[in-house]
Amino acid sequence: MPWIDRSPCCLTELDHVRLLKLGGAHPPPALAQLLDAADLLPSREVPPDVVTMYTQMEVTELATGERQRLAICYPHDAEPERGFVSVLSPVGLALLGQHVGAVVTPHTPDGVARPLRIGSILFQPEATGDYVT
Repeated sequence: MPWIDRSPCCLTELDHVRLLKLGGAHPPPALAQLLDAADLLPSREVPPDVVTMYTQMEVTELATGERQRLAICYPHDAEPERGFVSVLSPVGLALLGQHVGAVVTPHTPDGVARPLRIGSILFQPEATGDYVT
């Protein structure tokens, strides 16, 4: 992915299936790469420190030290001004499947690299027993 640096990631099997459907027959290249490269786990087995769909987390922008609360969601639920980031955005694709402590480097629409560190998971659906959200 030319605009996202990412380490290996894991996805729940359910998130993988839903993202495949979201991408359709010709998913965006970055989504296709994510889906092809991810390790898949049953929802009940995903570690609690992994960013899954609808996980709420705190991230720190490394260049400024600014902390933000973000949640990865599907495009129809995205409200960036409230911290709900579409999984199809550079930030969403970079964070999905990563662990607490990971540093990802999505690029803004104008091409600026924006390194982010995942500081903590505030809420992960699977950790609370929600395997269908």
